[in-house]
Amino acid sequence: MATTSQPLRGKTTCKKIFWAVFPHACFIVSLVIYAFLGALMFSHIESTRKVTVSEEYRTFLQKLMYLARKLPDNVTENETFNHNIRELFNTADPVWFINPKERWNFFGSLFFCCTVFTTVGYGNTYPVTRSGKYFCMLYALFGIPLMFLVLTDMGDILATVLSKSYNEFRKLQSKVLASKLCSGSTCSKRNELKSRAQSKIVINEPLTIMEVLRSQSGVKPVKYRNVELFEMLIARENENTQPARNKSMERWSSCPELAGEKTVSRVIENFDKIGKELEKLDVPIVLMVLVIFVYISCAAAILPNWEKNMDFQEAFYFCFITLTTIGFGDTKLEHPKFFLFFSLYIIIGMEIVFIVFKLVQDRLIVLYKKVISFCAEKNMPSKKIYPK
Repeated sequence: MATTSQPLRGKTTCKKIFWAVFPHACFIVSLVIYAFLGALMFSHIESTRKVTVSEEYRTFLQKLMYLARKLPDNVTENETFNHNIRELFNTADPVWFINPKERWNFFGSLFFCCTVFTTVGYGNTYPVTRSGKYFCMLYALFGIPLMFLVLTDMGDILATVLSKSYNEFRKLQSKVLASKLCSGSTCSKRNELKSRAQSKIVINEPLTIMEVLRSQSGVKPVKYRNVELFEMLIARENENTQPARNKSMERWSSCPELAGEKTVSRVIENFDKIGKELEKLDVPIVLMVLVIFVYISCAAAILPNWEKNMDFQEAFYFCFITLTTIGFGDTKLEHPKFFLFFSLYIIIGMEIVFIVFKLVQDRLIVLYKKVISFCAEKNMPSKKIYPK
């Protein structure tokens, strides 16, 4: 029996881990599949489009030829010529100078899909064909909610890690302060008094609450033990009043295949808990801002090795604009293939920024409540006291 129970226990633990990770992995895998399918569709639609010469492009070339014929000897000193060239190129469409097959290859299309469902939208890549525009609207309609669902789910994981880490740090800090404030002699006396008081509290086997109170009437009550005492008494009362369990119903503990309904209920419960941990998070904003600064600084130090046109400041600005989903498009990536390795960093960074925005939102709500209550108290009519 011992040899057969150990593999069953191993199977149950593996299944528990699998069903605990399954909801989170399901969202991430769905987003990856959605991005790859979108890349295939956009590359097929946009790369195979026919390049036609429009009337605007012909007019642009005619104006450019006209300015080139009137090209002065000293171009740098002629302000009129520079102004005319600048105005002419401002009217030009960037699509005229782009080869669709080079821009809309698989990696370029995947880069565009990531900018769509993350709502970054740099603006340097966009669909031109009518079918590509319609598909882009449909793709964003389902991709953006899926991305927000992944952000919320992963935000719960980060919120749990951050809250537990912060609480452990506070506990450690309080222990260090308590050890500094408490001297050795006073602490030993307190521990002796606590051990004496705890030794006097004895709970016999099937005692009721009234019997325990009668037996402990001569003992000096200790405040910090009252809650524990009544919890133990209530637990014992519940054990005595509960009916005997049917052992035939407990076969699922030794045979995990019989626990299908319980497994399904656990998975559904995991899905229902999405967003709950993020609502409970209470971490100082200053700490989260520091985390964002360090997170962006690390990427800003690595990114110039890939993008040679960026220095640390430009990379820091690019990362901040990307993680906040602003995406002006003034700073662009020359190598979209590196964006694939960079996408995990962007998703985690968007999680942290999302948590900071949530904390700032909660603080603003509290601030508005205080301001409104203060204004309401000021505008309340003062009570007049009439003489008796």
